[in-house]
Amino acid sequence: METESEPYVRLASLRQLHQVMADMNTARSLADTLQTVADGAVNALGYEMACVNLVRPDGDLVVAAFSGNSAAESLITGRVGSRDAWDRRLGMGERWGDLVFIPHTEGWVLDDDDVPQWFTDGPAPRFEDEWHPSDRLFAPMYTPGVQGSTCGELLGVISVDRPRNGRLPGAWGREALQMYAFQAAIAISNARLRSNMQRALVRLEREQQALRASEESFRQAFEYAPSGMAIAEMGGEQHGRILRTNDALCRLLGRPASAMRRYAFSDLVHPEDVGTLLRTSAEGGRAELRLGRRDGSYVWVSLRNSVVADAADGPRFLLTHVEDIEERKRRELQLAHRASHDSLTGLPNSAELRSRLSARLCRRPAHAGALESLDAAYGHPAYDGPAGHGFDFAPGAEAYDAYDHHVHTVAPEGDQDDGTKGLAVLFCDLDGFKSINDRFGHNAGDAVLIEVARRLSQGVRDGDTVARLGGDEFVILADGLGRADAEDLAVRLRNEIIQPIRAEGRAVRVGASFGIGWAHCGMTADEVLKSADERMYVEKRSRPKQHRRAG
Repeated sequence: METESEPYVRLASLRQLHQVMADMNTARSLADTLQTVADGAVNALGYEMACVNLVRPDGDLVVAAFSGNSAAESLITGRVGSRDAWDRRLGMGERWGDLVFIPHTEGWVLDDDDVPQWFTDGPAPRFEDEWHPSDRLFAPMYTPGVQGSTCGELLGVISVDRPRNGRLPGAWGREALQMYAFQAAIAISNARLRSNMQRALVRLEREQQALRASEESFRQAFEYAPSGMAIAEMGGEQHGRILRTNDALCRLLGRPASAMRRYAFSDLVHPEDVGTLLRTSAEGGRAELRLGRRDGSYVWVSLRNSVVADAADGPRFLLTHVEDIEERKRRELQLAHRASHDSLTGLPNSAELRSRLSARLCRRPAHAGALESLDAAYGHPAYDGPAGHGFDFAPGAEAYDAYDHHVHTVAPEGDQDDGTKGLAVLFCDLDGFKSINDRFGHNAGDAVLIEVARRLSQGVRDGDTVARLGGDEFVILADGLGRADAEDLAVRLRNEIIQPIRAEGRAVRVGASFGIGWAHCGMTADEVLKSADERMYVEKRSRPKQHRRAG
């Protein structure tokens, strides 16, 4: 580069400088840009060596590019100088605009700091403006828009050594280096921006690829899951409406996917299970209920919900996993049925009978005198209840209120039909059953018990309970009967039982004795059954033996 001592600047030099600046802005990467900056300072500005020191994220400066001397390049490239040492250098020497010149007369104090540096050999200066081998010239680079501002952000520093003409740069050379540093800062900032954009684009593409792979994995997992899956709307006017179902759910319910989109799960659930569905938490809830098939039947399923967000702060959807538990429920119902029903006749067993009977009875007496006694005693902790009525606690407000909301079971008074309807308990004992077992064997006896159970079940109303208490004893619970109604029912059932029964290829007969008891609140289930049993024995003994059965 020609110096300012010449009356004009050659056009070729300007073109060369312009080309270097263009190359800086078209470099393919940040590393190429930094090397172009260093090379331009040597090739276009006419310095023997140039170094680009770049500010790192931690504030220290690293030698990022070097040009002009391969030995020096291998020695200091990649080495780091502390920010404190650089701040000291940039605060010394002479200020040439934004440039910092430290003459050899001052630079000796920097020989021991940690900034990577080199020295060129040469004779001592013979002229006043001749370059000394220990002179230092720095061109700070600031982020665009804050050039010349001491409070701006430092981007890096271009260090140059020994102009080729051996003289200190004049006004034009200083201006050129300062302008060059300004353009280099722009080029480096742009290179960093492009690099960041490229990394962001690569990262975005990878994320999109991962998202597409994740979506495809979800789609396949959703579509080909062996159990039912559904996606439903969450929130809004159409909350719960099914948007998408997989093949497994469509097969389970016998409904095409297009039809499923017209429903919500609340439309498909069994009426008795609507409450279970509503109590299920939408976010991570689980429930076992029945869903309706297209043919009108129902299947037991387990529903498990989870929330899926479409995007940050975007729509939220409900992902529901539907598992067929029909077989398990069937086994559970079978086990429950076996636990509560007689294995031979299929009737409710003794435990189930007592449970159903106890469910109708409370410990509070239902007759008027007992109610008055309870009212009088309310609020007295020491009250133990009327004698003989089964109170074993002092009723407080909660118990009293619960009794007030209970529909009390009452019984007819006296031996005449007074019009009162109550819960009749018919205790049935078979007459002559032991002789059948003894004469024809237990298989014949079992056949008789099965047939008697069938006849009793057919002879009562829907909602009445026929239970096998054990052996040849049966109990019927019939609600809403008066005394005459209960007696008529006992006669009808006895007439059904005494009809001939086929057992082991022969016709046999058994008789039946009935005792009618009445359940009312204040009694226990065992007390009710004992009362009916005692009445049965009274009835059995009151009939002539020959009338008890026909064998």
